[in-house]
Amino acid sequence: MTAPKIIALAGSLRKDSFNQKLINEAARFALESGAEVEVIKLSDLNLPLFDEDIEAQGTPAGAQLLKDKLRAADGILLASPEYNGSITAPLKNAIDWASRTEQGAVPAFRNKVTALYASSPGGLGGLRGLNHVRDILSGIGSLVLADQLAVPAIHTKLDEQGRISDADTADKVASLAQQLVSVASKLNK
Repeated sequence: MTAPKIIALAGSLRKDSFNQKLINEAARFALESGAEVEVIKLSDLNLPLFDEDIEAQGTPAGAQLLKDKLRAADGILLASPEYNGSITAPLKNAIDWASRTEQGAVPAFRNKVTALYASSPGGLGGLRGLNHVRDILSGIGSLVLADQLAVPAIHTKLDEQGRISDADTADKVASLAQQLVSVASKLNK
């Protein structure tokens, strides 16, 4: 059986992002479950705000790279902070760019099994934003897993290296990553 290819992405540009640390941990667990995993940082893509006038001049290199990597993937691990009850502008912008399909091309998100994570220092752990990203991704063809994970008080659950130090949280992060790998493996034989 071929290992499923998974893209891991956090919806934050912040250098010390809790959600980047969370997605790094989810990626590690997916790798341990037999997947090939590539972590993509939004800050490395240098995406302009989506604008059809810019698109008419040619898709920016970072947007094309993201689209190509998503098309080649079997699944997506995605974590996002919650900003004012929704997802971050950089994540929505990346989704907008990657969802644009050239004539005859396969949509980048179509049939991609997706696991959703969120974290926050607050008590809800980014839960409200997960509903929005679920709606967006489902609407563009992703197969979003029913299970999701919001991690409250994330700052108390990470060690100095950014690894999850709380056993219960680690188990939940691992379980969702393993579920993604299992479903992606079955759907993409």
